[in-house]
Amino acid sequence: MKLTTKGRYAVTAMADLAAHGGAGPIALSDIALRQGISISYLEQLFAKLRRAGLVASARGAGGGYALENAPGETRIADIVAAVDEQIQTTACNPGAMVGCQGTTARCLTHDLWDELGRQIDIFLNAVTLEDVLAKRVAGMAAVNPPHAREGAQTETMREGAPTATRRVEAAE
Repeated sequence: MKLTTKGRYAVTAMADLAAHGGAGPIALSDIALRQGISISYLEQLFAKLRRAGLVASARGAGGGYALENAPGETRIADIVAAVDEQIQTTACNPGAMVGCQGTTARCLTHDLWDELGRQIDIFLNAVTLEDVLAKRVAGMAAVNPPHAREGAQTETMREGAPTATRRVEAAE
């Protein structure tokens, strides 16, 4: 599973806009130069971002684009969704009558990939443009250890940072 360039470029361009847009609208040509993204591609992305209400446009000399909301109020998930980017982790379509295997059955690992998709969605909804600019994203995704099953305990291992957790079967 991979986020395509459409979603990545939209987030990059919006982060650039947030970083440089304090003095007024920013021309797409400026973003294109700084980020190495073609202007025609940015025009397509920004048309979608404008329709989604994430950016405002100003025409004429000194025109360009500005964020509609503060960087702390602009979620990465909203940017990705605005450019019609779908992060699909399963082979089947949500709500379809046909499962992963082309029948009504789901594959053995369906729940794993489906949950991964939910975790990606939760993560992208938790991160804002402000978080990206402030470099607060590293470490935001925390892995929760599985709940101890009946008859099992968890034990903490300290082999350097960060702390890892492993399951240990309880002695009977």
